[in-house]
Amino acid sequence: MTEWVYSLSSALLVSLISLIGVVTLMLGVKKLERVIPLLISMAVGGLFTDAFVHLLPEAFERSTSPPLTSLYALIGVMVFFLLERYLHWHHEHRAQVVNPIHPVAYVNLVSDAVHNFLDGLIIGAAYLASVPAGVATTIAVALHEIPQEQGDFAILVNAGFTPKRALMMNFLSASLAILGVVVSLVIGPNVTDYTLFMLPLAAGGFIYIAGSDLIPELHRETGVISSLSQVAVMVTGGGMIYALLLLD
Repeated sequence: MTEWVYSLSSALLVSLISLIGVVTLMLGVKKLERVIPLLISMAVGGLFTDAFVHLLPEAFERSTSPPLTSLYALIGVMVFFLLERYLHWHHEHRAQVVNPIHPVAYVNLVSDAVHNFLDGLIIGAAYLASVPAGVATTIAVALHEIPQEQGDFAILVNAGFTPKRALMMNFLSASLAILGVVVSLVIGPNVTDYTLFMLPLAAGGFIYIAGSDLIPELHRETGVISSLSQVAVMVTGGGMIYALLLLD
């Protein structure tokens, strides 16, 4: 039952991050825009560190075929690439949207629902491997969700939703992470080598998200001070995830 308690609690926490749109209303878009690059930087450090320090080492330790484990990680990169390309999975972390139209909101909600369901699968699989891997993965997912959910909230509001409805729809989409956890915990123990496949797959996905979606966002800031600040926050985010090795 330990995996269930930890996993469901983690999924609920990640789902509640969808309500971060309230912060947008409180602070205003301009103030939040100055903070977003630092949040993205922390997410980059967290995702890369979780992939390379927790998920991949855990997978290789359990694996009897390291080349196959590496192949699973590459498959993870491809899977997340295809999701982004064909399901219109938009990782928009800024508050502005171009030509906001109502259909965009529903496309965004559906793609985010798929994304959140996958997050739940990954969190559940990580906890099946070990508690430290699960905690690290939850933090990495949460760090990524904070700037993303802020952007999603802005997209929904700009597409015609009231702030209250945008928060509700964002939370319903985010709650698919809970379903993903349940599915992972139910099928995981009954599928041979489930964690051996899911851990490197998740690592590949995290590497893709950090490298393809988040780092390009940071390139919008070109100043020396802002660049150094981003690196410092990346190291901080990565250090938080790395420190969880002490739980082993």
